[in-house]
Amino acid sequence: MKNALEIYQKLLRNIESVIIGQTPAIRKLLASFAGGGHVLLEDYPGTGKTTLAKALARSIDSRFKRIQFTPDLLPSDILGITVFDQNAGKFHFHKGPVFTNILLADEINRASPRTQSALLEAMAESQISIDGNRYHLEGLFFVIATQNPVESRGTYPLPEAQMDRFTTCFNLGYVNPEEEVAILSEHDTLRIPEKLSPCVSLADICELKASVSAVRISDELKRYIVDLVRASRYAPGVELGASPRASLFLMKTAQACALFEGLEYVRPEHIQEMAVSVIAHRLIMAPEARFSGRTAEVVLKEILENIPVPT
Repeated sequence: MKNALEIYQKLLRNIESVIIGQTPAIRKLLASFAGGGHVLLEDYPGTGKTTLAKALARSIDSRFKRIQFTPDLLPSDILGITVFDQNAGKFHFHKGPVFTNILLADEINRASPRTQSALLEAMAESQISIDGNRYHLEGLFFVIATQNPVESRGTYPLPEAQMDRFTTCFNLGYVNPEEEVAILSEHDTLRIPEKLSPCVSLADICELKASVSAVRISDELKRYIVDLVRASRYAPGVELGASPRASLFLMKTAQACALFEGLEYVRPEHIQEMAVSVIAHRLIMAPEARFSGRTAEVVLKEILENIPVPT
């Protein structure tokens, strides 16, 4: 447990040397990472989404690939392609960028649904199927996807099935004026992600993930998680609520948050901290709710206020 806490603190310090004023977002990113899931960063341009993803990747001694999603991107550009070798007289599979440890899917909503779905099997099962053959991905496979929520020209909304594959979806938001001044002041001396040195190894990450699973969570808090997720299915304005997968990911990320504080057990505030980021993007709002301005985030905040907290 002590070693896992030190690993988290090393990662946090390394990333914060590049990203100013985004400690809550970094914590959510690392909780999703340590909990074994994938992350969707949804925010306006220039808020640091790509920089945050690169900073995490550069902080770990692992393989990192980036895919810039565009409308003409094909599934084979992500997964790879089988090519016939005339000299050898047989087919060879050339691996695509998905064969890595950390994959940055930048502006994922710019690619066609067909290309977006190419990531679905990889994210869900850490494997891909091409030409009747199955290929397993790296032992550590983590996807960080980004998208701009306000731009609609030349974009394709992610299908509900793929949204459900992301452990968390959150934004970074704008920093406060003092932190923005610090960004301006340190612009020339601040290290860019490409110059970050790895501070932890793949073995460290495996230890961190194993330690998350060892964090205790009581039956009362497990029921609290289930009650929160079930309430999303019957909330006013919600057409389709969260699946049991949301309950599992909420438990795993809450365990990670507890570990980050050096605790051996989960507390209710850890669940509350991650609830909106884990559940909200899985909700499908009814058309009348969307037209009236009711959002999934508002629904989750109401649920958190109304569901009794275990004592």
